[in-house]
Amino acid sequence: MDKKLYQYFSGELTADERLELIHRIENDGQLKAEFIRLQNLTAVSQLSSRPTDRNEGKSHFKAFTNQIERNIRRKFFISFAKYAAIALILITATVWTTLHLSDIVIDSTMNTLYVPAGQRAQITLQDGTEVWLNAQSTLVYPSHFSKKSRTVEITGEAFFDVAQEKKRPFIVSTQHINMEVLGTQFNVYSYPDAGYIQTALVEGSLRICEKQNGKNAILLAPNEQMTLKESKMSITPISNPDHLLWRKGIYSFDNERLIDIIKKLELYYDVTIKVEDPEIFNVRYTGKFRQRDGIDEILHLIQKIQPFKIERDRDNNIITLTK
Repeated sequence: MDKKLYQYFSGELTADERLELIHRIENDGQLKAEFIRLQNLTAVSQLSSRPTDRNEGKSHFKAFTNQIERNIRRKFFISFAKYAAIALILITATVWTTLHLSDIVIDSTMNTLYVPAGQRAQITLQDGTEVWLNAQSTLVYPSHFSKKSRTVEITGEAFFDVAQEKKRPFIVSTQHINMEVLGTQFNVYSYPDAGYIQTALVEGSLRICEKQNGKNAILLAPNEQMTLKESKMSITPISNPDHLLWRKGIYSFDNERLIDIIKKLELYYDVTIKVEDPEIFNVRYTGKFRQRDGIDEILHLIQKIQPFKIERDRDNNIITLTK
């Protein structure tokens, strides 16, 4: 038996400890069942917890025993039924409070998951939805979704495999758009400094709505991607499906300009990359790199295709590329 349960009913826990216990109870079916059982027993056994209630209880008990002594069996059964009904109402109210009020407390608890540079993470939400987070990305999500909707916030890049629930839409919010789904797989690229937002749909359907202009909304089909840049939405086929391999720790670039690759590498590895010769910007590259190789190894691999010099200022976290 969990010691915290006894401390809870004896009033020995602080407010933070009580809230922590409620979170554990919600996620542990066996612990929740034991909590309800103890709460019901406590409610029935402590119907008179205050001194005035105990005195009143003694008075009623004395009258109750007098009825027995007078052998008025009919009144005895009526009184017993009343007490049983009161206990039943109290137990029902206790169970309702445990199942519903605890949900309200947990619903208000928001969690934040941040992934540092050069890392990635995967999390399974309360409804079974799986989320992968790329480097320097933040996911804000509730410990327990409400009964009407499932809403999370993302900054950076994330891939969602949403658990299907027809009655509870899943809503992903970024700094500029909201995406509503019922069950689907899609990728969101929404770094604040990227200058654009891009969503690629793998399967299912996805409704995308601009926050500042609710009328500016589109419905995305599988294998399509939406790009929002300067308040303009455009839909195109997914240009590079291998880009989604970042979930497995692989960065894929397909005929992309070095300037575009550099911008992503800066975000992924939290480093500043300066290019002294603009001609280098327009050179295009195709290749796949492992995330764990790090920024230095990736640049050295690119360097073999189009020679350039690499200077690293580790004190200021700056990399300079020159011809």
